Amino acid sequence: MSIHAPIGVYDSGLGGLSILQDLQRELPYEHFLYVADSAHLPYGERSSDYVRERALTIARFFVDRGVKAMVVACNTATTAAATLMREHFPDLILIGVEPAIKPALALTRAGNVGVLATAGTLRSASFRRLCESLAEGRRIVTVACPSWVELVEQGEAHPDMQGRVDTLIAEPIRKLLAQGVDVLVLGCTHFPFLRDRIASHVPEGISVLDTGVAVARQTRRRLAAAGLLAPEDGTVPEFSLSVLSSSGETEAISLRVSHLLRQPVRVAQLAAAYC
Repeated sequence: MSIHAPIGVYDSGLGGLSILQDLQRELPYEHFLYVADSAHLPYGERSSDYVRERALTIARFFVDRGVKAMVVACNTATTAAATLMREHFPDLILIGVEPAIKPALALTRAGNVGVLATAGTLRSASFRRLCESLAEGRRIVTVACPSWVELVEQGEAHPDMQGRVDTLIAEPIRKLLAQGVDVLVLGCTHFPFLRDRIASHVPEGISVLDTGVAVARQTRRRLAAAGLLAPEDGTVPEFSLSVLSSSGETEAISLRVSHLLRQPVRVAQLAAAYC
């Protein structure tokens, strides 16, 4: 495995770009290959078997491209398929994501933590096990926010969203605050892109956590342990990112990716064998 090989980053759509931003800050000398499985979005409404099949297909794509590590930047795909991917590709360094419940429980003063996530994450057995293993008498309250994914994927200017954005964001937060939570966990990688909107509905003193920084640091640790970190020669390479999508709407997705990352990015079609 070459130290110059790319790192694969995968999500059902564009939400994993929030993880990618933290990866780029933590690992500025690395090249990244991002796959948005947009034609099969949203995973939160798919069966676990469906998500596992897609995750294995994308993992195979990354292995075929010779990546040195794969970051599964999707809570639903991690909970449904991380174990299976490790079984099928034991030589691949694989880093998943999970909601930041542990740091939230360490931070809460009221003993009540709220989790905002997709339905797929919240109904998964691994999420329930995570909560049960960490709660220790404290309350973990959850609310599904499926429309938040669409807000990021389609943009707030999408006709279906006009005039509804504040309501769509405010209502789930209101439900959690009514339960006395003092820490909110963003349990989907799409949600950090809505942080400014979320903050406008969160009172002072309520913490909002996501997992991007922790995932980036874990990726650095795993690469360092394997001797696969790209050399830090004193010059940060020019921004380089390959983005592929299983959706045919590459022009529209290019515009959304460029908007979210705040720099021009071209999106290419994922090869048919992986769609």
